Amino acid sequence: MPVSVHSVIATNLATTGFYRNVSRRRIGSSSVNCSVETKEADRWAKLKNGNDSLEICRVLNGMWQTSGGWGKIDRNGAVEAMLRYADAGLSTFDMADHYGPAEDLYGIFINRVRRERPPEYLEKIKGLTKWVPPPVKMTSSYVRQNIDISRKRMDVASLDMLQFHWWDYANDGYLDALKHLTDLKEEGKIKTVALTNFDTKRLEIILENGIPVVSNQVQHSIVDMRPQQRMAQLCELTGVKLITYGTVMGGLLSEKFLDANLTIPFAGPSLNTPSLQKYKRMVDAWGGWSLFQGLLRTMKSIATKHGVSIPTVAVRYVLDQQGVGGSMIGVRLGLAEHIQDANAIFSLVLDDEDVNSIQEATKKGKNLLQVIGDCGDEYRRV
Repeated sequence: MPVSVHSVIATNLATTGFYRNVSRRRIGSSSVNCSVETKEADRWAKLKNGNDSLEICRVLNGMWQTSGGWGKIDRNGAVEAMLRYADAGLSTFDMADHYGPAEDLYGIFINRVRRERPPEYLEKIKGLTKWVPPPVKMTSSYVRQNIDISRKRMDVASLDMLQFHWWDYANDGYLDALKHLTDLKEEGKIKTVALTNFDTKRLEIILENGIPVVSNQVQHSIVDMRPQQRMAQLCELTGVKLITYGTVMGGLLSEKFLDANLTIPFAGPSLNTPSLQKYKRMVDAWGGWSLFQGLLRTMKSIATKHGVSIPTVAVRYVLDQQGVGGSMIGVRLGLAEHIQDANAIFSLVLDDEDVNSIQEATKKGKNLLQVIGDCGDEYRRV
């Protein structure tokens, strides 16, 4: 099994005004598992396994929010918003076959980029998608047919990344599927093969079977530190990187919910999206709303100190963890934007005092590995 070393690089693209030359300064913290570079130096991550590699922006635009439940998406407005994110240097988009029109929107967007932006700009755009099949027999033709659907919808000859999910570990057909996906990669229809919501045991099995996965997308936040207890160590040994979602907990980790009272109807902000409802259940499993408020107050203090927002601190903290290649922030395309907060992540440096304060607040909660299980187990509990 090849062992690769994660590379974080900074790139200058003067033609688009994306990225400025900045001096680099590396600092270390005994409380954080990886070093941090200031300014724009860690905007990019190279995900790599053997000869396969893909450079992505470390803050990814998550497109689950296009699937319904967050507000009506106007197609033209959504594509214009995607262009604004890309113009601001946030050029990696994450989607899935079941995220409503997400793949179709990307196809329209990438054609706009081809027509309206220079070639070097296009090289920075990355579209990561997922395939979430039912646990049926994974034949070569079945896998090929489904991947071709995503290629057509996204209007690309080769998918930048295909992230594979499997519902039932008792059915080892996931190995067949991944081998067929690897064949498609060799044919040039996929550039990199990756996973989503696999646990540590299955990731190890997959790597032992010679499948060159470059990353595993898992839930990871200041509240949900499960990936650091098992998964990150395997990633450190193998070079596989983590792409994290739920990092701002659907917006719960924000000023909007600081001091919010959810016990009285209409007294505070409503949990009116699928992501807010999902991550409120995670807060309940971790320790409850009162304990979470203590964490938010700690986060607000740190955010004020650095002149940034709570979500910016939340993402920076996770990006600094062992094995993390990138973190997702959901985008409500055409409805709301957080470009400034997202770009502030790259210049934020959390010092030892900040990290210790966060750890003091989070250790008051429950160990979610003991409550829920390993990464992805929340999708497979009976």
